[in-house]
Amino acid sequence: MMFKVTWKDGNTELMDFDTEEGRAAFRHTASHILAQAVKRLYPEVKLAIGPSIDNGFYYDFDSDMSFSPEVLQNIEEEMGKIVKEAIPLERIVLPRDEAIALMEERNEPYKLEMIRDLPEGEEITFFKQGEFIDLCAGPHLTSTEKVKAFKLTGTAGAYWRGSEKNKMLKRIYGTSFPKKSELEEYLTRVEEAKLRDHNKLGRELEMFTTVDYIGQGLPILMPKGAKVIQLLQRFVEDEEERRGYQLTKTPLMAKNDLYKISGHWDHYREGMFVIGNTEKEDGEVFALRPMTCPFQFQVYLAKQRSYRDLPMRFNETSTLFRNESSGEMHGLIRVRQFTISEGHIACTPDQLEQEFADCIDLANFMLRTVGLDDDVSYRFSKWDPNNKEKYIGTEQQWEEVQNRMRQILDHLGLEYKEEEGEAAFYGPKLDIQIKNVHGKEDTLITVQIDFQLSEKFGMQYVDSDGQKKFPYVIHRTSIGCYERTLALLIEKYAGALPAWLAPVQVKILPLVDKQHAYAAEIKKALQRQGIRAEVDLRNEKVGYKIREAQMEKVPYMLVVGAKEEENKTVSVRARKQGDLGVLTLEDFAARIMEEIKNKDK
Repeated sequence: MMFKVTWKDGNTELMDFDTEEGRAAFRHTASHILAQAVKRLYPEVKLAIGPSIDNGFYYDFDSDMSFSPEVLQNIEEEMGKIVKEAIPLERIVLPRDEAIALMEERNEPYKLEMIRDLPEGEEITFFKQGEFIDLCAGPHLTSTEKVKAFKLTGTAGAYWRGSEKNKMLKRIYGTSFPKKSELEEYLTRVEEAKLRDHNKLGRELEMFTTVDYIGQGLPILMPKGAKVIQLLQRFVEDEEERRGYQLTKTPLMAKNDLYKISGHWDHYREGMFVIGNTEKEDGEVFALRPMTCPFQFQVYLAKQRSYRDLPMRFNETSTLFRNESSGEMHGLIRVRQFTISEGHIACTPDQLEQEFADCIDLANFMLRTVGLDDDVSYRFSKWDPNNKEKYIGTEQQWEEVQNRMRQILDHLGLEYKEEEGEAAFYGPKLDIQIKNVHGKEDTLITVQIDFQLSEKFGMQYVDSDGQKKFPYVIHRTSIGCYERTLALLIEKYAGALPAWLAPVQVKILPLVDKQHAYAAEIKKALQRQGIRAEVDLRNEKVGYKIREAQMEKVPYMLVVGAKEEENKTVSVRARKQGDLGVLTLEDFAARIMEEIKNKDK
């Protein structure tokens, strides 16, 4: 669908909803319709911000009232009236003093703060629709009439400007489409996504739980979830060893002296859990590690290194701790304690491109194996030259290394987006991004080029010319955070994990008590071959047991009665294919072992 859009500079052009820019302008307009409706119904509410987002829009309000379902319904009805009124959106430019006067008159403190934060001489634009006017750069549709289909989808709390030091605001989420049929299709997908949500399904499948008095962002992995992560860790460590990595095991905490050398104390302290009083000069201060790099560097520093030793590849299954804000916590996706497939490579400048390419190859191999490779995108995360205090190193160093990284990515033929301000404080990185079932994007795997920390720690090697030099360091993960990976796998497969990853691979279902001994014999035989099997000994009908096993997402069910016991066979049901008939135990074991060996999906 085509519609007219007004840009910040006042120009208008035709745009299509099927483009990213078109959807953003369409949904940004919907957020203003939402804000206008709220102000009509509840004039005392104060306006904050209302951007478009990937799957819709939101607007933040300062209000003491609760946006209950009944209130949201009233707001939706008012939004419908605004759409029918076909109100034109008019771009207005005001001098700074008039813009301030306007927002003071309307008693909008958040808009006043935003205006006062703008640089002197900055053009201040508003968009007006009827009686409603909002500080905004646009873009917007030229009229409200095009927003035919919309739905308010939920509410949440949100700190003003994302800081816990500021007031908690009320956020209303929504989505919008040009046609009602498109909205209905989207809402159906959302409902299907809820059924796959790991935060719901993972608990139902007894993968993990959380406990209020333990703390937010600190999940308890139950036996099934712990088994899946153990399988992933063993797979990753074995593959990394085949690729020349050396395993390390380092402390979970260190004195702040270590983090002062690395720069984390100055650039990352707010994200760390600090132990001890930082105000006492004579007291020791420790911090739980938010990453492993400064610890693994000590292995390199244990003795003098030569260019012949390089590249040196260290890997570790690392438990890390990051003080994420409470509003960011979500199931296993965003947590405060997590385990990661971390690794660091020290290499010469000549080795950098091949080592970086090998890291990407390893990451893609992992993603293909677990079945997440179709769901990812690549982001080249660069520094922000307008916020140099956030980083270490000179502008020239950053530009040189970023150009080198861009060249490597281009040689690899990767399709990627560049994003300023997402780099680590010590170097640029490639982020492999993935979306959960609700469309929220997170980083799953990173590969970073570090051109500074080796010098900070005095990590040198003697080159072929006899000179001491500092290596490049590549920081990388191979499958990322295991908890996040488990969450994404639950959502990807709707809990029905491939047989090689399933915590229980076979459920043995005896028909009556007389077959309990035979069922136990089968379980023992399968376990000897490394197959994870359980026996359902409950006094229930076999149909009920089969349904229960299906609900538990078990790949195979073996039904055994008197006939199977007499012939030393099993009646096989597969989660995917249904009834596979009667097989000898040897034939069934060979079948599932082949599936596990090939890591079939």
